[in-house]
Amino acid sequence: MKAWRRKLMGTVLSLALAGTLTACGQSAAPVPGQGELAEPPKAESGTGGSEGTAAKRTVYPLKITDATGKEFTFEKAPERVASTSPSETEILFALGLGDKVVGVSDFCDYPAEAKAKPKLGSIMKPNEEALIGSGADVVVSGVSMKNDTVNKLRELKVNLFKVEPKTVDDMIANILTMGRIFDRQEQAQKVVDKMKSEREQVVQAVKDLKPEEKRRVLIEFSPGWTVGSGEFLDELITLSGGVNVAAGEKGYMKINEEKVIVDNPQVILYPRNLIDDKSGKKLDEIIRARSGWEKIDAVKNNKLAGVDKDTTSRPGPRITEGLLEIAKGIYPERVK
Repeated sequence: MKAWRRKLMGTVLSLALAGTLTACGQSAAPVPGQGELAEPPKAESGTGGSEGTAAKRTVYPLKITDATGKEFTFEKAPERVASTSPSETEILFALGLGDKVVGVSDFCDYPAEAKAKPKLGSIMKPNEEALIGSGADVVVSGVSMKNDTVNKLRELKVNLFKVEPKTVDDMIANILTMGRIFDRQEQAQKVVDKMKSEREQVVQAVKDLKPEEKRRVLIEFSPGWTVGSGEFLDELITLSGGVNVAAGEKGYMKINEEKVIVDNPQVILYPRNLIDDKSGKKLDEIIRARSGWEKIDAVKNNKLAGVDKDTTSRPGPRITEGLLEIAKGIYPERVK
């Protein structure tokens, strides 16, 4: 795919997810994994490894490199933090930092306390005045913000720390990193332990599947859109013992309806109760009504499985809850 076409598709996808869809009165789901491939942030000094942190305290000054390669030095735990991403907002609250959060994006709605925080605008391009006016010591940003926006905000002296998770392990690393930055390592380890336990529950449930028993899966996370390899939604399908029928291509893409008929998925996953803003129809209704799709095994055998749109699309502490939902959707007889 040519560079201009990739850029156009990324823009269309972001707008489709962040601005035009509603789910039974809820705000649109955030963009699930955008941007360039990057390694998770690494701690370069301070407390060391990520295991056994129950009694650890962060030693400052702490040097951390974010997903853009920028090095940060924290002389102490930040007292005021803002978030431009629902996933990162969830991390902050999961670490018990809600009282330090001074602003969140317009789409940050979990936990309930996040709704009451001052709003900072879009997940892709926040309100610059509101962001600066928040007086945050550090601003955390996620996968939806492109590097040109990151650079512009940094030129405005916004101390922006960006993460770019592509896998569950990346998400775990990000949570542990936040634990180090804010001296909440014990809380971070508890969150991570829960995530690992939920992931292991799924892995154990499907570990003895033979290759011929693995079900072909299509995930339509937004009307007309699916995901190939290299993104965390693909990993969730793989961890669940499924075979992503779109894995032959990389990244997020428009669904080729004829190709899906040929691929013949046995299970189709979709965000339950998601309403298409244009047609006013539920996504599962749109799927069932497509020409020729009545021949697909998933439609013919009524194997359309609705999953929670937020836990499956937000690369944060609840992603393994989303993994459990996906696994139950593919193998309800195995995953309880």
